[in-house]
Amino acid sequence: MDRLKKSTLFYYSLADLPIAMSLFPVAVFIPRFWTSDMGVPLTLLATIGIAVRVFDVITDPLMGYISDHTRSRFGRRKPWVLLATPIMMLSIYMLFLPPEGAGIVHYGIWSLGLSIAITMMLIPYYAWGAELSTDYNERSRVTGGRAMAGISGSLIAQLVPGAALLIFGIGGSSVVLQLVGTTMLILMPVCVALALWKVPEPENYSRTTVPVLKGLKLMWQNGPFKQLVMAFMIGSIGLAITTPLYLFFIADVLGAEDKAIYMLTFFYLSSFAAVPFWVWLAGKIGKHRAYLTAFFTLAFVHPFYMLLGEGDFWWMLPITLATGFASGGFSATLPNSMKADVIDLDTLNSGENRAALFFSSWSFAQKATSTIGGSLALFGLALFGFEPGAGAANGPDELFGVSFLFAVFPSLFYLIGAAIVWTYPITEERQREIRAAIEAREREETEAGLASSA
Repeated sequence: MDRLKKSTLFYYSLADLPIAMSLFPVAVFIPRFWTSDMGVPLTLLATIGIAVRVFDVITDPLMGYISDHTRSRFGRRKPWVLLATPIMMLSIYMLFLPPEGAGIVHYGIWSLGLSIAITMMLIPYYAWGAELSTDYNERSRVTGGRAMAGISGSLIAQLVPGAALLIFGIGGSSVVLQLVGTTMLILMPVCVALALWKVPEPENYSRTTVPVLKGLKLMWQNGPFKQLVMAFMIGSIGLAITTPLYLFFIADVLGAEDKAIYMLTFFYLSSFAAVPFWVWLAGKIGKHRAYLTAFFTLAFVHPFYMLLGEGDFWWMLPITLATGFASGGFSATLPNSMKADVIDLDTLNSGENRAALFFSSWSFAQKATSTIGGSLALFGLALFGFEPGAGAANGPDELFGVSFLFAVFPSLFYLIGAAIVWTYPITEERQREIRAAIEAREREETEAGLASSA
């Protein structure tokens, strides 16, 4: 199998940069901004998130089915990426720079709009990436390149407001959202356009004729996929719990909200630097063993945050570097590469390439875990009696709740996720056997077609 050109990897991955740049503040800064600055109650914000995810039960598999069945001169993935771009830009703008007096209705409408845009964008985009190569290790290069672009986007989302804080002395959640939202509106159309123009969409895919219900049944019978998606969901709940709490922990427990952007920058610099290591490690010991290493690193390092308190901001740095390093393999690089391998198994069993249907299920799982984790975090804060906002009087018990939810609680999910993926069966050798069987069947079908036409 020929290696993909570096230029192909670069331009394909480039589209993920503005996506990650905009979605990072949605997870980290939006909860605090809309509860503290816009006055939306914690529990109401969490409830809106759950309601939006219920809608995804319909839209995600529908988008996967539509993308797999799209027929156009531009391919079956690219048209949807193009169409999703302006919807995503408008939704981000309305959430990041809301008009004065905007409340829960405004938040709910544009959260739903953003969810639909993410569905339209990411399911075809990720399916497109899975189809760029059929090689076990090349797929790690594809997801590794995309992960590095995504981390770069998250870094830009911090460096821009970080520079504003350092040079002009202005900071806070609202400033971050305004600066990042404006930057995203400039970068997103440029990056997406370059990806669509420079990267070809593979054309040698099988036509999808399996009915939806039969296809879903086949997908459910795919044991490695179930194992992978369950491990990813459980582990990602842990990560999703920490994401909205990051700012609450730094602002209220450590007393350093204006410096939060610096620590987040270190986290993503560490993640960015770690991606080549995780790609290398996956090639040496196998993807699922490397994935387990990331799980255990997060599980055993994260509780050390519990030792920190008022004035300990810079003592957070070594823990952040370690968790960021583990996140470089845990969150995107390894599971997405493994996901392409389980799609091969489905192709062998069904006779069709139905990548987008699998990515729709994955997309729903990813968004559902983000909502579940985020809701657990916000409901947990409410349960401990924590009150957001600069004027809130939170005592030791409330601050203990923030620290426990952020530092210790997520490790339970990391360990359960590791236990689930422990016996994952698709090794490099097994994946090559699957690809050989698929290619042998394709040759037989081609020869049979030529014989019948003769």
